[in-house]
Amino acid sequence: MTRFRRITAGTAALGLALAAAGALGSPAAATPSATKSSATPNLGSNVTVFDPSMPVSEIQAKLDATHAQQVDNEMGTQRYAFLFKPGTYGTADKPLQFQVGYYTEISGLGANPGDVVINGKVEVYNRCLSADPANPNCIALVNFWRTISNLTVNINGAGQDGCRQTANFWAVSQAVSMRRVQFTGGGLSLMDYCTAGPQYASGGFIANSKLPATTNGSQQQWLTRDSEVASWSNAVWNQVFSGVVGAPDDSTFPAPQYTTLEKTPVSREKPYLFVDASGSYKVRVPAAKRNTSGTNWDGAGRTLPLSDFYIAKPGDSVAKINLALALGKNLLLTPGVYDIARSIEVWRPNTVVLGIGHATLTAVGGSIPLDVADVPGVIVAGVTIDAGTKESPVLLRVGKKHGLGISSPSNPTTLSDVYFRVGGPHIGKTNIALEVNSDDVLIDHTWVWRGDHGVEGFTEGVNGDTDRWRTNTGRYGAVINGDDVTATGLFVEHFQKYNTVWNGERGTTVLYQNELPYDPPTQADWMNGSTLGYAGYKVNSKVKTHSLYGGGVYVFNQNNPSIQTENGFEVPKTPGVKLHHIMTVNLSAGVINHVVNGVGEAADMTKVGQPVYVVDYP
Repeated sequence: MTRFRRITAGTAALGLALAAAGALGSPAAATPSATKSSATPNLGSNVTVFDPSMPVSEIQAKLDATHAQQVDNEMGTQRYAFLFKPGTYGTADKPLQFQVGYYTEISGLGANPGDVVINGKVEVYNRCLSADPANPNCIALVNFWRTISNLTVNINGAGQDGCRQTANFWAVSQAVSMRRVQFTGGGLSLMDYCTAGPQYASGGFIANSKLPATTNGSQQQWLTRDSEVASWSNAVWNQVFSGVVGAPDDSTFPAPQYTTLEKTPVSREKPYLFVDASGSYKVRVPAAKRNTSGTNWDGAGRTLPLSDFYIAKPGDSVAKINLALALGKNLLLTPGVYDIARSIEVWRPNTVVLGIGHATLTAVGGSIPLDVADVPGVIVAGVTIDAGTKESPVLLRVGKKHGLGISSPSNPTTLSDVYFRVGGPHIGKTNIALEVNSDDVLIDHTWVWRGDHGVEGFTEGVNGDTDRWRTNTGRYGAVINGDDVTATGLFVEHFQKYNTVWNGERGTTVLYQNELPYDPPTQADWMNGSTLGYAGYKVNSKVKTHSLYGGGVYVFNQNNPSIQTENGFEVPKTPGVKLHHIMTVNLSAGVINHVVNGVGEAADMTKVGQPVYVVDYP
């Protein structure tokens, strides 16, 4: 069913409406013909394609060299994708064991995860951020921006030390995606317990995967969606399972701190690149589904030849990209940083915009880097969007406030692994990071981040934080104006007013994680009229129906620990607005006086690291 919310007159509007409803063909949505050439496409110098006939030592050397470059390259501009053709890599005697650094994607090119098997390990360890041997500060709290997908890891720790042999370690934090991955032969640990402490971690996201016995360890929060898990060790603050076979029971929340949904209300798996039996490169685009659980590796969807995509490389003009989109091409963004001085405009229904290797769009001159029309079925996946030095009104806009209003509940526009940054690698300014005006939109894993640290040139300490507050300006993180919007894995941090504002009806969020801004200089800088500060999650007072499952708002006012925030969550008190398993946490500076609408004790300095929970509101 296609919805028409706000149709304006004109044949252009009618044509788009008919195309959305399926009455007109669209090159982006048409059934493709087979690709004639099986040659490896030109995906740019930052993509490496491995073949199982290559010596393991050669593959190992390439991956090790890239990791050595990227392990500490948190704010760098290098981007990489390593793609594995179907086959087996590594042996029992000579396993392929490697680590994944910043801005690195590891993906199999099989039609299914079992088509690419790595005998060995694919890992992320803690970073030790201090040279002081007495206090090396080994943590995973800043292990951001990396991807693993569409392969099987047959865990083999041969040759590693005793601790490292105990699991495949995946010690990561926000903006890290694991999809369509299967582990066999050992356990998975989301905490690196083999280094010195404190070993903290702040992830994370897994979808459509088969997991062995899994150690959560120190992970503060985590979302596992539509997967299978043999067992799960523990929870810290906010561990959420949606449509997961084998998920732990949550009936005694908050002891332990699990939130379990039997089914995921709306889901669509991320598009992926693969090589078919003839050696041709194609993109599989899974269909959207409702009320899902377990893995879905062979589900409904469409397969597009790579010839249906414009393959963009850094330096390509936006005019050239937009022309290709207008002519019916989809868009594949290869790894790199793209300076975007005018909007990339996606206006055809069912267009796919797929980034690999953490392709990054940086706003130039106050532009809106990516602007999606009010049409159904658009998919944006694997893209990072950075604010530039001149303020943008918004970084990604989905639909216009007074646009055509065409949407489809069965074919939602979908954002998968789309990340945002305001500050960090450079000064950044925006009013809003993500604005969703269309109805029937699915947000499947996003991190919307106003940087609390970076290499912008600010001094350390209070003066530097004050400079960041005045210079790296981001007022709102996610603003949801459309109706029937679902978010699975919504991570939004450090914005200067509301981090998330939900104005649309019938919205659903499955796992919400927020840190309030660290850097307001004074209480006067952190006031919402006469109210102390801004709630981390705001539902408009006029909304009648809304659901949130597993939400946390954290406070760390390091610039001025005397600052107070009145409520972590602010929602209308009405029977249709339901918050299930929510919490506030004090990270050692500042106070949140209540969890929601004056309910719940203060998360103050007597409860550092100890969540204040509200099981259900109202």
